[in-house]
Amino acid sequence: MNLTELVEHLDGYLNISGVPDYPTAYNGLQVEGRADVQKVALAVDASAYAVREAVRQQLDMLIAHHGLLWNDPRPLVGREYQLLAPLFQHGVSVYAAHLPLDAHAEVGNNVGLLRMLGLEPAGSFAPFQGVNTGWWAETDAGLHDVAERLEAALGVRVTVMALGGRRIRRLGVVSGGGHRAIKDAHDAALDALVTGEIPHSAYFDAEELGVNVLLAGHYATETVGVRLLGEHLRRSFGLETAFIDHPTGL
Repeated sequence: MNLTELVEHLDGYLNISGVPDYPTAYNGLQVEGRADVQKVALAVDASAYAVREAVRQQLDMLIAHHGLLWNDPRPLVGREYQLLAPLFQHGVSVYAAHLPLDAHAEVGNNVGLLRMLGLEPAGSFAPFQGVNTGWWAETDAGLHDVAERLEAALGVRVTVMALGGRRIRRLGVVSGGGHRAIKDAHDAALDALVTGEIPHSAYFDAEELGVNVLLAGHYATETVGVRLLGEHLRRSFGLETAFIDHPTGL
């Protein structure tokens, strides 16, 4: 598949221009590689490990939730050069989708995780600059039942912060770092929030607002979207895809 055509599809399908993100994040094509794309790597992070694996597996493009370009421009020396040089040497493109992949209604981290739990998304919440990034679903389950299903779905140990009612009827998901979504979950009348991680101080927000929180790991909760996006590319274009797994334990 032609690189330009693939990027145009990804930009449109993921609504890259329509979903706001943090000022430090750049979504879309970050590195332009070879013109023909047949094999695509999917990863949570565009780390040196993911770059090495993409090169080793002779893949044409790396699509990552956390891309290469963050913060201010940096000189391409030392670690920065070592990270980028193999991409140019081997013609590997890099594409990033951060909040657009969290918010997406079909292949997003949050809708995908709800469906892994056997739930159908009923609505969105957790607005960021006017666009909701989290999704919630109706259920009728005990808090620890939800935690066990999460552990089975993601293969991780879930930390349960039982700070509200024990029966869950409305469950929200905001993958990754979801501390800002605790108040959003309360405002949306949700009984529990599934997220990856929160800072220490956010415990008291959840406690005082009476929101149950289940922490399943920043990395684990954000493997969902890139995997689903890979499936979409296989079905839609017949591309060969490979998920590069590099868990951090966080």
